Amino acid sequence: MACTDFRYTCPFAATDDMKQGFDEAGFVIIRGLLDKDEVGKLTKAAETNTAFSQHAFNLDDSEGRKSRMVAWDHPGDDVTGILSRSARIVRTCEKLLGDEVYHYHGKLMMKNPQSGGKFVWHQDYGYWYQNGNLFPDMMSVFVAIDQCTKENGCLQVLKGSHKCGRIDHCAVGGQTGADGERVSQLKTVCPLVFVELEPGDALFFHANLLHTSNANTSDRRRWAFIIAINTKHNDPVKKHHHPQYTKLNVVDDSALKACENYYDMAGKDFMNAATSKTIKAEP
Repeated sequence: MACTDFRYTCPFAATDDMKQGFDEAGFVIIRGLLDKDEVGKLTKAAETNTAFSQHAFNLDDSEGRKSRMVAWDHPGDDVTGILSRSARIVRTCEKLLGDEVYHYHGKLMMKNPQSGGKFVWHQDYGYWYQNGNLFPDMMSVFVAIDQCTKENGCLQVLKGSHKCGRIDHCAVGGQTGADGERVSQLKTVCPLVFVELEPGDALFFHANLLHTSNANTSDRRRWAFIIAINTKHNDPVKKHHHPQYTKLNVVDDSALKACENYYDMAGKDFMNAATSKTIKAEP
């Protein structure tokens, strides 16, 4: 069985073992992708930039709880943009997907204590298929800002489920969820993994990997920064609320510690949830 759990070392480069784990399981975890100082920068950006709170919206889980999300199309030059364009993110995704990649969108997911809602079982490609992406050659990078545990609603994945192809999805509350019967069947053959992370750990996962998360009923919040990645050859065939292929200006990993830009959101192009065809958001 291929390994899916790795640790960041400097200098860093994605390995063949990571590629094998990603291909077989649909995900790899890289522990310590950000160090304590870098997590602090990301946390400061998330907590203090009013643009994030101004553009955030609620996602209803149909059970009385809500999670907040803010999304944007282009990385920009602030701390979140520098991380998104860092070699440790971009080159790893290129290794795992086998092509040049670009920033499809970024988002901050905010599951607050006691109130943060669950996310139903879904594939990211269940959303992105509707946007004119012909192939599932896409992925997400989930970077933990806070500790992610079973108690506060960490991600759960079905290991190897990306191999089943795209599953039919339908509206579930304010979300888009995978066909429940097919998910139940896949649970019998794909191991369930609770992805518990420390701040700075990152999960790199395939767009067809089935994943979910429970509501946050704990007293600790669960915030995460997520970078959605597309491949150059998968340039969407129609214009929609996320960008077409846009070449990335990749920066060295050291650029994150050097960046002091927490508030300039120039060029990020925040998402207007009202224009999305795949979510039903609330103010």
